[in-house]
Amino acid sequence: MRRWIGIGTFVALLAAAPAASADTIDINGVKRSYTAQLPAKKPAPLVIVLHGKTQRGADMIARTAWPQVAKREGFAVVFPDGLNHAWADARTKAGPELRGPPAGTDDVAFIGKLVEKLVTDGTADAKRVYVTGVSNGGAMVMTLVCARADLFAAGASVIMNLTDEAAVTCHPSRPLPMLIMNGTADPLIPYEGGRGSSYFAADGFWSTEDTVAFWRKLNGCAAGDADVTDMPDTASADQSTVTRIRSHCPVAHDVVLYRVNNGGHRMPGFAPDARFPKIAARLLGPQNGDIDGAETIWAFFSQFR
Repeated sequence: MRRWIGIGTFVALLAAAPAASADTIDINGVKRSYTAQLPAKKPAPLVIVLHGKTQRGADMIARTAWPQVAKREGFAVVFPDGLNHAWADARTKAGPELRGPPAGTDDVAFIGKLVEKLVTDGTADAKRVYVTGVSNGGAMVMTLVCARADLFAAGASVIMNLTDEAAVTCHPSRPLPMLIMNGTADPLIPYEGGRGSSYFAADGFWSTEDTVAFWRKLNGCAAGDADVTDMPDTASADQSTVTRIRSHCPVAHDVVLYRVNNGGHRMPGFAPDARFPKIAARLLGPQNGDIDGAETIWAFFSQFR
């Protein structure tokens, strides 16, 4: 099992984040931007990290441990930018109060071409490409896994559930390992489904239980929980805990849920995921500090090729 870095070491690493370079790629005549942090040794595993709505890739660089984990483990990590700070996932009703990407935006083509570029130029190992994202980025992860399973070895969606629209269009070419990480006190993406309590919440979400059951069925897993583990409550002040729920699945078809008990619309982490943590806690709910999202997801990804 991989050795987890301690909170003190993590904070120290934040000050020594490796340099990343910005670039663009043309998609149907539109310049699409992304920032890449590449290791010296290539080809390397590649993780695509998708931001949430209203964010950009820079937010994921500054507010998650992905740059530090990638530097330590020697994999490439890329932070693409959605148009209008959003992703064109499979949902058409994603919250009218917040503007989405322009009509006709093809983010499946964008991420697909980006992966293919990095594989072709020798940066990425084609057998070890992974995709993860938070919120709207998590919905885009599910859309990509459904549409381009051929590109990826595993996926991880954080603080997002399926909708009828997303599920009915999901026909992956092959089963992929999936990790889901959701909070039970999320005001935007309700754990029990329906519409969240936030003014900005959309309606029609499945419950997390139904979302996990969907991926279990696609991957040929047995129904029900196979292994339930309460993670150590190492950050008691955050008023939340984490339970890991594994499914009984065929080899390399794993489906794992990290249920963040009393967790909000936040990615768990050893450092704050927002510039103003108190405001974020009031609007989005608590952030769990018992686990780190990037560390946990990479530990999952690293098992598969």
